[in-house]
Amino acid sequence: MGVLRRGKTYYIDYYANGRRIRESIGPDRRFAETILKKREVEIAEGRFLDIRKNEKIRFEDFAAEYLELHSKVNNKSWKKSDWTNINMLNIHFGGRYLYSITTKDVERFKAERIKEVSPARVNRNLACLKSIFNKAIQWDKVEKNPVKGIKMLPEDNKRDRHLEKEEIARLLSNCSGYIKAIVIVALNTGMRKGEILGLKWQYIDFRLGIIYLLDTKNKEKREVPMNDMTKQALLKTRRNPNSPYVFCSENGKKFRDVRKSFFTAMKKSGILNFRFHDLRHTFASHLVMSGIDLNTVRELLGHKSLKMTLRYAHLSAHHKKQAVDVLNRQMDTIWSQTEKVSKAGNNNSSLTVCEIKR
Repeated sequence: MGVLRRGKTYYIDYYANGRRIRESIGPDRRFAETILKKREVEIAEGRFLDIRKNEKIRFEDFAAEYLELHSKVNNKSWKKSDWTNINMLNIHFGGRYLYSITTKDVERFKAERIKEVSPARVNRNLACLKSIFNKAIQWDKVEKNPVKGIKMLPEDNKRDRHLEKEEIARLLSNCSGYIKAIVIVALNTGMRKGEILGLKWQYIDFRLGIIYLLDTKNKEKREVPMNDMTKQALLKTRRNPNSPYVFCSENGKKFRDVRKSFFTAMKKSGILNFRFHDLRHTFASHLVMSGIDLNTVRELLGHKSLKMTLRYAHLSAHHKKQAVDVLNRQMDTIWSQTEKVSKAGNNNSSLTVCEIKR
């Protein structure tokens, strides 16, 4: 063990766990000697952590390795989960060394991300990040997991934000091109964003007016009926001869996301606190408010059980109350007319009695 100097930099040289370690300290010899004594105490007391475990591996490089050796092997739907999450995580942590990412960095990511997406989506990002670091620890790349101790966000799974008719009109008037067709399909079918973006021409039957969904969230095939508005929107969508997808780029690849175009339309429409998935809520809400029974709505949404669809039951109750109120007004009118007839009858009766007395 000792302090060495190379140029203007001092190094400390020592043995730990049977290995020789040389650590760069800086231009101050006294500081190097202090650090060396600290390492000696740590080794003697069994508290020494080999900092060489924190290899200089960039986050995106390890994430790619994680995807290849872990996700693809253990997760059949890795493209929908880990692949999507890692792409987002690379935007925030790409270029950083794994060991340099701190708990504070993760908290900052969490605070920034919640401004863009739902709590559930943020939690999925954090869960993926935590799994990546757990695997990095297992593979002896880092010592600790910066996500450990980070609290997940409460998820509002009962959110039922939907557009009113006037808001729908504003939104559609501010949509153009492919995003308009996508929004129309979402509003009129209740299909999820992934189902719409993955839609292929071969699974649309314009004659029968049905869209066939083979790859759904519930892993079950589903037949989605089309109304005229949906049909017209799809028929007006320009086909790319080099692609099977309905919504795709010029090179034929399907759109991965439409967040930017959608939020641009939302901003122009002056609509706040609304996500793309809420178009599905809008579809269901307006069906229920139109008097469609909950089981039919469940079938159209592709819910396995009625439990998920019951979130819209309060809308049904509200409109039933409105219907009763209409009946109440009609009854009031009938009652008023009855009272008039009754009073008129009483007056006639009084007259008759008077006449008899005379």
